Amino acid sequence: MKTKISVLLSSMMFLQYYIWGAWYVTMGTYMGEVLKSSGMNIGAAYSAGAIATIISPFFVGMIADRFFAAQKIMGVLHLLGAALLYYATQVNNDSFYWVILVYSLLYMPTIALSNSVAFGQMTDAGKQFPWIRVFGTLGWIAAGLIISQLGIEKTAGTFQVAAGVSILLGLLSFALPNTPPKGKGEKANALAILGTDAFVLFKTRSFFIFFISAILICIPLSFYYGFANPFLNEIGLQNAAGKMTLGQVSEALFILAIPFMFNRIGVKNMLILGVTAWLLRYVFFAYGNMNITWMLYAGIILHGICYDFFFVTGYMYTEKKAGEKIKNAAQGLFTFATYGVGMFLGTKYSGYVVDQNKITDTVTGAVQHNWTTIWLIPAAIAGVVLIAFILFFNEKKETSVTN
Repeated sequence: MKTKISVLLSSMMFLQYYIWGAWYVTMGTYMGEVLKSSGMNIGAAYSAGAIATIISPFFVGMIADRFFAAQKIMGVLHLLGAALLYYATQVNNDSFYWVILVYSLLYMPTIALSNSVAFGQMTDAGKQFPWIRVFGTLGWIAAGLIISQLGIEKTAGTFQVAAGVSILLGLLSFALPNTPPKGKGEKANALAILGTDAFVLFKTRSFFIFFISAILICIPLSFYYGFANPFLNEIGLQNAAGKMTLGQVSEALFILAIPFMFNRIGVKNMLILGVTAWLLRYVFFAYGNMNITWMLYAGIILHGICYDFFFVTGYMYTEKKAGEKIKNAAQGLFTFATYGVGMFLGTKYSGYVVDQNKITDTVTGAVQHNWTTIWLIPAAIAGVVLIAFILFFNEKKETSVTN
């Protein structure tokens, strides 16, 4: 791959995830501080991403992949998205959800489109893609650090920064290498896009247990995405958005360990470590405070093990289990179930739990939360998943399904 192409693709990934990291992490804080939103409102806003994840494969598979060059439609979507990100700062709580929902419907397809552009230029994706994709993680980290340094994580400025970068990526997209529609002339198949060809994997009990566990572990994941930043700000941790980037640093480091550990300790132990990290993270959050800050930092840093050892390992396990014939369908089904169905359920439930543990001062009207109780609930869910997984997931040595 030529240096110019490598620089363009790396810049694309950096900006792609900078946009997401700039507003997504702090949206709950903005909604609570500025819009005076309830926990249910915040949960609903985060559920927009889950809804978009469910819908975006159909958009990419039935429209983008069949009629448009990937880089061109990505450019249009990011330019439209920039307008919506800015408009989100001009609306009240009642309208905010709908703006974020429409924006998410525009943004989520660009993740798949950016991957398509990158893969289309690679001669050895297994070696080249990780070095391009890591710039996405760096973009997310940079967004958190800059938002924190500017001191705008409780303001509309986060959306305005994201809007500006979205314009930049929209324009850059038209300079990216041409990636013509790969499904042109093919008949659209909604069931295939959903990944129903991979239902054969459910014949294996271990995969079924893994699949259900993956959906359920997205409920604790939703608590972190939606309410970690509001929690850290409420208890008084300064520059919370910047400190939360330690989670992405951890993610980038631990992902390097996965290829070595996957075959050495086995998929079951990898997944158990991932679920155990979720349990520990929320226990640390439940009992951590400004007098025991190491627990707060530990909960943030555990993000690398939480995400990499369960979700990244899960994608690898799914691919090995599926085999070559149905691996794309299996990955699509896994994404649909976790970031779609699982996150949708999780965002709704987390918002409900936060509202049930809200404490309003009758004199000043100030709102606080019983965060110990809030964080022990996802810890308990992770604990149940962990026990069930240990008892019922017994992976055999065979790594693929042949029919």
